Amino acid sequence: MFGLLKTLLPRSLYGRAALILIVPIVTIQLVVSVAFIQRHFEKVTQQMTEGVGIELRAVLAEMQTAPAGQPMPGIALARALEFRLERPAQEVAQTDAVAFWDLPGRVVIRTLREGLPGLRAADLESDIGAVRLLVDTASGPVVITLDRRRVAASNPHQLLVLMIATSALMTLISYIFLRNQVRPIKKLAEVAEAFGKGRHVVYRPQGALEVRAAGRAFVDMRARIERQIEQRTLMLSGVSHDLRTPLTRLRLGLSMLPEDAETAALLGDVADMERLVDEFLAFARGDAMEETQPVNVAALVQRVVENAQRAGQPVQLRPEVGPGDFLAEARLRPMAIARALENLIGNAVRFGTHVEVSLVLSEQQVRISVEDDGPGIPPELRDEAMAPFTRLDRARDPNRGGGVGLGLSIAADIARSHGGALRLSDSEALGGLKAELRLAR
Repeated sequence: MFGLLKTLLPRSLYGRAALILIVPIVTIQLVVSVAFIQRHFEKVTQQMTEGVGIELRAVLAEMQTAPAGQPMPGIALARALEFRLERPAQEVAQTDAVAFWDLPGRVVIRTLREGLPGLRAADLESDIGAVRLLVDTASGPVVITLDRRRVAASNPHQLLVLMIATSALMTLISYIFLRNQVRPIKKLAEVAEAFGKGRHVVYRPQGALEVRAAGRAFVDMRARIERQIEQRTLMLSGVSHDLRTPLTRLRLGLSMLPEDAETAALLGDVADMERLVDEFLAFARGDAMEETQPVNVAALVQRVVENAQRAGQPVQLRPEVGPGDFLAEARLRPMAIARALENLIGNAVRFGTHVEVSLVLSEQQVRISVEDDGPGIPPELRDEAMAPFTRLDRARDPNRGGGVGLGLSIAADIARSHGGALRLSDSEALGGLKAELRLAR
């Protein structure tokens, strides 16, 4: 029950705030309607009808005491009391007639039946402005017609109209004030979401004191994170430069030695050290030095695949990328996305003989998948595989070489900086590993 109610309730802050406003107002209106209209107006209607009943009994008594032979006894008194007397036609209804929504009319009929003897039928439906009564008298049945306003309070609906109009006006005013309070919260959420996607949006805290405090805390946190990223990048750039200098001297010194197997091995070690330094720097730097920009994702993926093909790698682009996808753009960091895709292709080529790349574009997300026909990664080791400096030796072929365990980590870090994630699963098409790069648009 509570689960169903939870699904029916609005999820947005505007919807829930509007519900908080509307529910109490509607409840108050219902309570007032039941307590005031149904009770107060019923009591007033009953008292007015009892007064008219006294006058009707006087007219009936006059008719009972009138000399025989008068065509319409008591007509003078009826006219003085503003009643109209007439003989009933054959088509006059013999039962009470009242509209289903006419609650005061039901009170009128009940009160008249209790205080007016000889009442056969009351008609309050054929003419909403009059009350027609069929009464048995000593001289025969007569029809007594009187103004409806004499037995019921006039225009009770005006109170309902006034209540509804006032409630609507107050709800509108409350909504305007509420919107001004909710707008800073929505703006803060949008800025935080943009920062999660790697975009820096100018933000100035505004709104209530609590919202301003949250906004200032977010701005300070964002500044600290950006400052930390910048300091880390500058530090690692300096470390990389300092490491490259002795490596370059080693390479120059080895190049001057006689060319033999030992010298070639040492040159290979230097090349491995340079490659390790490059990978460490790429992992630490991430994509902090690059700004987001509108990118044609399909063209970017196609360019990376073509570069891999020119390098002799067994990679192909699936035909799911249609001509219309080349017109779609997303705000990304192109160099970072290309580096992440190159890492995924490199890992796939290292452990498989055939690699396929696919692209799926939607309104909210960009999904780039790299699948291979290699041994894959067991489900229980996939989270560990994306951790930095992790090498799953059981899933590797030592004859194919290996890295330092940063390829998937770099791709996952770039995906997170774009508000997305890296997902590892089994490839249904090739039977190996499927690495899916999900990016928020």
